[in-house]
Amino acid sequence: MNIAIFTNNYLPNPYGVTGSVESFRKEFEKRGHAVFIFAPRFPEYVDRNPNVFRYPAIETNFKFRFPLAIPYSFRIHKILKDLEIDIIHAQHPNLLGSAAARWARKFTRRRGGKKVPLVFTWHTLYDHYAHFAKFVPKKLAAGYMIKKAARYANQADAVVVPTDSIIPILRKWGVTNKNIIPVATGVIEEEFENPDREVIRKKYNISNENIVLILITRLTAEKNIEFLFRAVKDILKKNKNIKFILGGGGYLLPEIEKLAREENISAQVILPGVIARNELKNYFAAGDILVDASLSETQGMHLSEGMYCGLPVVAVNATGIKSLVVNNGNGFLVKEDEKEFAAAVEKLIADANLRRRFAEVSRKIARAQFTSGVCAEKMLAVYQNCLNS
Repeated sequence: MNIAIFTNNYLPNPYGVTGSVESFRKEFEKRGHAVFIFAPRFPEYVDRNPNVFRYPAIETNFKFRFPLAIPYSFRIHKILKDLEIDIIHAQHPNLLGSAAARWARKFTRRRGGKKVPLVFTWHTLYDHYAHFAKFVPKKLAAGYMIKKAARYANQADAVVVPTDSIIPILRKWGVTNKNIIPVATGVIEEEFENPDREVIRKKYNISNENIVLILITRLTAEKNIEFLFRAVKDILKKNKNIKFILGGGGYLLPEIEKLAREENISAQVILPGVIARNELKNYFAAGDILVDASLSETQGMHLSEGMYCGLPVVAVNATGIKSLVVNNGNGFLVKEDEKEFAAAVEKLIADANLRRRFAEVSRKIARAQFTSGVCAEKMLAVYQNCLNS
């Protein structure tokens, strides 16, 4: 099968869509499929993969670096014209999503009406991301993006969602497409082989007596980072043996540094910034409890990766997250309430046996449901079903 993936977000950006595209690409190629990726040009970045093709892009750096693709390119047109594509998979409804839809129609016409299906993954809960539209009221920006995405989804041959918990939201937003299928992004298992718990603990002088709370995510408003900090700060103040690793880049990093200083807990709050993929396994291995307050996840790859590494979880009971975490099974799902969140964390801190039990369930869930191999087979089944219909 020849698969064309169109994405507005790709390497070297380390965010969720990039991770999703790479996870599926690697698994598809292992199974003998050809994958061609179409993404925005990223200045100074050189692709090692010869099947990555870059559209021209406008450089932006509002809150974080994110090139905006220009979805027209004579060079890309010539490249695509010579490819025999079987499936087109769009990761977004706009920019290169529009290019993906155009090319699905072009290939279908070229083949005398034999359909080249368009698959669309709905990655984002747009109402939580409207703050990135700098000069547009949040409600207006969210409403525009939701309507545009719903129209796009209704024109696609299949809509993929990372977890089933967002399907009712899409229905409420006007998605009538009958072919909505949950397919999560899987953990690339070879990236998490042989983690070393001591590497990161030694790096930050974390002793065996220390219990480490950990979250690795983007430090931006939609991840509810400030709520999380407030929920755990009193735990840190009461118990000097507790450390908090908050990894990732984002515009809230200076604010968290400032809050840690003001609360006199800087020595317990570790802010390593953006973490390289090859270091993730050691960071998760260094942790004892994964904490997450995000309300905006459609899945949360950091959750499935942390669970794969055997971390019990305390999280706000929100869309996406509740499809991964089993309350009282591999963690605690709580209301968005600082005291309730802190109490759940403290319960795990106080009970090593409970942590071990939850950790084992996390491993089992991740290995059974959220590996890249398992998820790739599900996605290929979606493609095949579209080709057969």
